[in-house]
Amino acid sequence: MVDFYADWCGPCRMMAPVVEALGQEYAGRVKIGKVNVDDDPDIAEKYSVMSIPTFLIFKDGKPVETAIGSVPKSTLQEKLERALH
Repeated sequence: MVDFYADWCGPCRMMAPVVEALGQEYAGRVKIGKVNVDDDPDIAEKYSVMSIPTFLIFKDGKPVETAIGSVPKSTLQEKLERALH
């Protein structure tokens, strides 16, 4: 899962503890990375990230699930579980 965020983004800061918790819960099963859209706009553009936070879940190198904005932890968990199966 990749978390597209920016330091100035309030909803991104609100989601940071959720992303961190998911990283601990899914350790060894899912890799979680972060992309600062201000530092790496080319990566954000490549995946058509238009608003932040955006969460892309990849499987076999391709995005298979997306969540945009402040979403409940359970939403990200459901998407991760679908991608794992």
